[in-house]
Amino acid sequence: MSDCVFCKIVEGKIPAEKVYEDTNFLAFLDIHPKSPGHTLIIPKKHYRWVWDVPNTGDFFEIVKKIALAQQKVFETDWILSKIVGDEVPHAHIWLFPNDKVKGDKDNLKENAEKIRDYFRN
Repeated sequence: MSDCVFCKIVEGKIPAEKVYEDTNFLAFLDIHPKSPGHTLIIPKKHYRWVWDVPNTGDFFEIVKKIALAQQKVFETDWILSKIVGDEVPHAHIWLFPNDKVKGDKDNLKENAEKIRDYFRN
């Protein structure tokens, strides 16, 4: 969709702090984070709802990878997930550590780097 903000992020027309990317999915930090490392995971192809994504199992495997990375780098077992879909009309899942983790939630560059480093090791 030409007016979808998430599609524009996938296309590189809008910048984002990416933390994970593969052929079908993209994970990037939310610009209005609830806590350090607040991440959105989306399919690169436009689907309106999470339940419309044909490879939902693959989608949730990526969500799990990001949640495990967040647990490690933000030193918490408590990772919240949220699937609503009313904020942006593109399938997405929110993952964010509880709000008691250490760090500045607004330092997107540093928080993204922590998650990316997890995948490099």
